[in-house]
Amino acid sequence: MSEIVAPQHIIDEQKKLAKRDAPAKIKKEKKEKKVKKENEARKAAQLPEVKGFRILCAVPQVDATYNSGIVKAAKTRSVEEISTVVLFVMKLGDMAYIDKERFPTGPWCKEGDFVITRAYSGTRIRIHGREFRIINDDTVEAVVEDPRGYERA
Repeated sequence: MSEIVAPQHIIDEQKKLAKRDAPAKIKKEKKEKKVKKENEARKAAQLPEVKGFRILCAVPQVDATYNSGIVKAAKTRSVEEISTVVLFVMKLGDMAYIDKERFPTGPWCKEGDFVITRAYSGTRIRIHGREFRIINDDTVEAVVEDPRGYERA
């Protein structure tokens, strides 16, 4: 088998070009990261401000495969996402849990909690391909530490 041999002056020239282009490449990567971060911040700003006794929740991502490793059909993933009973609390409305008569022990959940609700509850919205739900504050039935393993029965 024959080898391709490059003259040393070509190798040296390529090394010089790589060194010269490295700062520009790093600068470009930093700029791309900054743009990506700004886009993510813009997307986050697009979340609706829930009002009244409503709660904005994100629907957790559905696994693409079963525990056995078999890939789920797109329709199956869609049904699991739509009928999920576990939601992630993103924002509370300005009047959520404010009624001391209905909630004498205080709020049932807070931002950052995983909650269990009834299947198909709330107003479904999709933002940038991600599903969110707006539910009533009294729709929360339980708070869970770890949402993995929960599914509608």
